[in-house]
Amino acid sequence: MANNEDLFKQIIAHAKEYGYIFPSSEIYDGLSAVYDYGQNGVELKNNIKQYWWKSMVQYHDNIVGLDSAIFMHPTIWKASGHVDAFNDPLIDNKDSKKRYRADVLIEDHIQKIEDKIDKEIEKARKRFNNFDEVLYRQTNTRVMQYQMQVEDIRTRFAEMMNNNDLAGLKALIEELGIACPISGTRNWTDVRQFNLMFATKLGSVADGADTIYLRPETAQGIFVNFLNIYKTGRMKLPFGIAQIGKAFRNEIVARQFIFRMREFEQMEMQFFVKPGEELKWFDYWKQTRLQWHTDLGIPAENYRFHDHEKLAHYANAASDIEFKFPFGFKELEGIHSRTDFDLSQHEQYSGKKLRYFDAESNESYVPYVVETSIGVDRMFLAVFSHAYCEETLEDGSTRTVLRLPAKLAPFKAAVLPLVKKDGLPEIGREIFDTLKKDFMVQYDEKDAIGRRYRRQDAIGTPFCITVDNQTREDGTVTVRERDTMAQYRLPVSELTGELLKKMR
Repeated sequence: MANNEDLFKQIIAHAKEYGYIFPSSEIYDGLSAVYDYGQNGVELKNNIKQYWWKSMVQYHDNIVGLDSAIFMHPTIWKASGHVDAFNDPLIDNKDSKKRYRADVLIEDHIQKIEDKIDKEIEKARKRFNNFDEVLYRQTNTRVMQYQMQVEDIRTRFAEMMNNNDLAGLKALIEELGIACPISGTRNWTDVRQFNLMFATKLGSVADGADTIYLRPETAQGIFVNFLNIYKTGRMKLPFGIAQIGKAFRNEIVARQFIFRMREFEQMEMQFFVKPGEELKWFDYWKQTRLQWHTDLGIPAENYRFHDHEKLAHYANAASDIEFKFPFGFKELEGIHSRTDFDLSQHEQYSGKKLRYFDAESNESYVPYVVETSIGVDRMFLAVFSHAYCEETLEDGSTRTVLRLPAKLAPFKAAVLPLVKKDGLPEIGREIFDTLKKDFMVQYDEKDAIGRRYRRQDAIGTPFCITVDNQTREDGTVTVRERDTMAQYRLPVSELTGELLKKMR
């Protein structure tokens, strides 16, 4: 675990050093759990959003886009249940005065047991290979005991969360001997509910202003625009509405870098279907969304499904795609069958009919919804942390490289004149001006060529294009690949086509 913690610290430091992510308001000592995306980070973030948007909207003829406002009528959040039920269980340690989410404390405890299971399974495998039958059986017994323990905790934990049993959560924390990470003591307060929404005022006069909320999710903007899009787009079931936008949550404990923040960005798609067909589409979107992730070239073993035992009040099925972050498997994307809860609630509270007329069956009904929801920031962290690599080369030297998928990399290529003379910078500028019409590219003529290669490796640029004396003679350049460091000659006239092929 210590190694993983050190790796995570290195990833965070690398993100800052190379212009990906900065602490917000840093010159004023920062703002807790708020971050700014730097010159390279904003490019990677935009590429992630574009990759998602193309897969959802451009490649589907029955999914359209939306950009709804952050400020929304406050009754929307009453109808959606956020005013009354958008809470996390809060618990304080009396000695450290630190606040925690009670459910996260229990989940972290479960994760520690699962880490022990993984270590014991590895021990069992080695002892089996060494024909050490006695120790193999002992290890297997421990694995079974740990697994039974995890199953028991999960079952009781899910029941407590379903029943909003706050006293039971505290009792479970005490039973498991969970201590405060700061003080090391088990001196806990009672568990109580904490609403996560940020409230503000709308209006120029404080006394006459209405209380509204910064939206805690983007989904409700889709639901309240269902009728507008259904009619103006002449949509036919099944169809989807996709949106990328900011959301805000006053997290009790915002931690793990950009994994959990108070201001974040979501990519959500609500897919409206005929009642009774929602579970078929739920299964479809589970597999489709997992395929979207693995199409980036990140190995499938870094992903897993986690089907929910505790379902939200609006859902009849829910599953998370979890990713193996440096701090363990955590939720990356959620797929939920939301039934007709949202549209029915808004129909009730607004007094407007939010129904679909089915010409084939000659009936009108409230559609069911299957949701896919992924955090842009979590996706950024998943891609970035997996790409980060420190490797030792054959000559004994080391390099730090970001093996970002080429289609997501901030810059697709860097144009590097070998020396700053003999007309090479001029040729390099011409190549740069040509490529920038189709790609984000960099031009760099400072330092030795080896240092420039290393700098581009650390940024994550997939290809370096070196202009040398041979370029003047035959119009070819050296193309160096980031991941393999392989080099080959290519005519300048073929560069655009070659990069387009690599991007696809």
